[in-house]
Amino acid sequence: MLHQHGLELRDLRHLLLSHIHLDHAGAAGVLVREHPALQVHVSEIGAPHLSDPTRLEASARRLYGDTFDTLWGELAPVPQENIRVVGTKVLGLECFPSPGHASHHVCYLAGDGTLYAGDAAGVRLQPDRTVLPPTPPPDFDLDEWFGTIDEIEKRRPSRLALVHFGVADDPGPHLAELRQRLADWTRRAGEGVTEEQFSASVRKDVTASGGDAEIYERAMPFWQSYAGLERYWEQRRAS
Repeated sequence: MLHQHGLELRDLRHLLLSHIHLDHAGAAGVLVREHPALQVHVSEIGAPHLSDPTRLEASARRLYGDTFDTLWGELAPVPQENIRVVGTKVLGLECFPSPGHASHHVCYLAGDGTLYAGDAAGVRLQPDRTVLPPTPPPDFDLDEWFGTIDEIEKRRPSRLALVHFGVADDPGPHLAELRQRLADWTRRAGEGVTEEQFSASVRKDVTASGGDAEIYERAMPFWQSYAGLERYWEQRRAS
């Protein structure tokens, strides 16, 4: 992607992380090792796990088991001097907390109305219209995610830049569908469906809305979302 824009890694000065899940931040330490001038911007909650990824790796290994090394490779620490804890402004962008998908999630809003949403606005495989909420463990929280959607809508972005994948130019309908699916998925998990039943219902929903269920499941494995929903209900029942 950098080469397509005539750039090399050495041309990058800043890496803005939405959160520290491995598909977003897992290569940060290796990138800094190859390019020691790179500054990594991350939330206050996420920062300690970049400088010492021991607990992050242990948690991920429990989730991914024997596939961890194949999927993610080395989790190298980011030197403390390369870490910048985000505030309300980062390089001219508005930055605000956006928990729900993860407690350490932040979004960035540009002056042109583009929201760099990380996973807070869900997964949508452009040009498909289907929007799905990735709800992996350990800290998916429905009420917090609803609050994040409120915060996004309040800022009235003109477009949503989705890490998975592309730019959505219809923020209103997109966020409305995300909100509805979050409610539906959480309800289903709370009713005691099995992982197999949950995944089958999601595949049916995606197909019914014109999406390719197989590709969506590759982008965000449905078993991971089920695991996060199951943990959410376990915590609520124990409290």
